[in-house]
Amino acid sequence: MVSELVSDAFWQRVAPLLPPPRPKKKQGRPRADDRAALEAIVFVLRSGIPWEMLPRKQFGLSGMTAWRRLEEWTCAGVWEQLQARLLDALGLRGKVGFSRASIDSSSMRASKRGPFTGPSPTDRAKAGSKHHLLVEVHGLPLTESVTAANVHDTHEPFPLVDSVPAVRMPSGQRRFRPAKVHGDKAYASRKNRLGLRLRGIAPRIVHPGVESKARLGRYRWVVERTLAWKSQLRRLRVRDERRDNVHFGFLVLGCCIMLLRRLCPDIF
Repeated sequence: MVSELVSDAFWQRVAPLLPPPRPKKKQGRPRADDRAALEAIVFVLRSGIPWEMLPRKQFGLSGMTAWRRLEEWTCAGVWEQLQARLLDALGLRGKVGFSRASIDSSSMRASKRGPFTGPSPTDRAKAGSKHHLLVEVHGLPLTESVTAANVHDTHEPFPLVDSVPAVRMPSGQRRFRPAKVHGDKAYASRKNRLGLRLRGIAPRIVHPGVESKARLGRYRWVVERTLAWKSQLRRLRVRDERRDNVHFGFLVLGCCIMLLRRLCPDIF
């Protein structure tokens, strides 16, 4: 079961990005294996179990050790680097399309509150967070962010578009600007349309009361599907992490798993 969580192909892409272990101030137990820690992190991400319930005999380390490793690697930017490398590998194979992109968000309850949480307008004002995704033409996640649940979607297009990594194309050149960005009426504003045009991107944002729902979902369904894929990772259904960086690390790692499934479909 554990071997299915982190395949050799997955580990070979993660291992070079891991920071060197910190020197110990005093002698003690030997450091837990990095691959076992990654397996434990992926297990928690996919199953949604609390850290303290991680089966220690199966993974060879405690849930607290796995949590510390996740925090350490998140602070080191491992997951963002992994996502950029996976996008490069897919781009070189012609599997990343910048002809159009789509943006959307989904909300979840934050059971322990923390930074980037707020009263959710869709959950009786209970504390919640919101995941924002920008996906390319096939639905592969290009970039993501976390905000409080009460932050309106109209504030997120520019932070997302500006954070897209430069992806290597089959020609060898890099590209980071989609030709078009599709969004629903939540993103409808003159500021968003003008800002996208200034970036060389054609805005395809719904005009409320003008365009039909059928036209709305003609290209945007890919981002809805990606959000559904994200929800299959149970740790991302409800925010159980008080630390915002750890929760964001889970989100980026989940997007990396989606990219790896497209790159190496045989290992999942």
